[in-house]
Amino acid sequence: MLTPRVLLVVYNPRIASHGGARLSEALGWNDPDRLCAEYIEDVRRVSHGYVHYRIVERLELDVFPLKQDGFRYTEETYLAAWRARRGFHQPDTADYPTLLAESDFVRKLEADLVDELWLMGFPYAGFYESCMGGRSAIWCNGPVIPGTERVERRFVVMGFNYERGVGEMLENLGHRAESILEHVFRDLPEPPWEGAQNTTCFKPDLSANLWRQFTRHEKTHPGCAACGNVHFAPNSTRDYDWGNPRPVLSNADDWLNYPHFTGARRWMTCADWGNGDTRAHHRWWLMRFPHVEGFAPSGKRNNWWDYVVGLAF
Repeated sequence: MLTPRVLLVVYNPRIASHGGARLSEALGWNDPDRLCAEYIEDVRRVSHGYVHYRIVERLELDVFPLKQDGFRYTEETYLAAWRARRGFHQPDTADYPTLLAESDFVRKLEADLVDELWLMGFPYAGFYESCMGGRSAIWCNGPVIPGTERVERRFVVMGFNYERGVGEMLENLGHRAESILEHVFRDLPEPPWEGAQNTTCFKPDLSANLWRQFTRHEKTHPGCAACGNVHFAPNSTRDYDWGNPRPVLSNADDWLNYPHFTGARRWMTCADWGNGDTRAHHRWWLMRFPHVEGFAPSGKRNNWWDYVVGLAF
């Protein structure tokens, strides 16, 4: 079991023009703590009880995050841009070294008090969905955090948006997983694909690149769909096409039997993963990650959560 300790930092400034209410309340957005609680429970469920996140410290900051170029919104400039839906500052990206300093995260990480940083903010806060820091950090749906090269432990910083929902939080996790698993399996070839008669359409090759086999979908591998990726369900024809009713043959359910694949496939439609609901699709997809003990013939771990959350690579 993994029990990562989280430092949660909520950027939620008080808004004087709304009686001093926090930004999330003033604009009628979601409760950050409820979002985090539901996300933690979803991750526990999709990891088959293996990942138990714990928020060990929570900071709620009465500031707008500093941007890379030194700009910082005020109540007036942010609300004006939000109401107009234009005029947001560019470049949008927040200054990550300052974000780390504002929460004293690196010191807490090196003192073995925390493992991961979650940033919770508002639209155009400038957060990456995920990014990584530390001496052996890699691209993680965002660039390596500058100035962290001397930090011994690598770590992930998640960027969440309390104007959105838990489904979008799971999407951030899904893209984190894509980056990490692509890196982990990069030295292994994908089995050659020659159409629906290829035997790896039925029983994946455990000695080859399982990640590439897991992410197959009908558009890229006609007749050999597996689980797809974060944006493409097994039958999707474009990004975010999670509500497509087109039936396709897929072995997605057989991934729940890993590593003892049966070769079973069946016809699937969007009804299998929530009829277009973002959160339902992402839970369906993440739940099919291999999650048992031991190692595959390729030498890779059988539990992909050790890579995605445990950073054991």
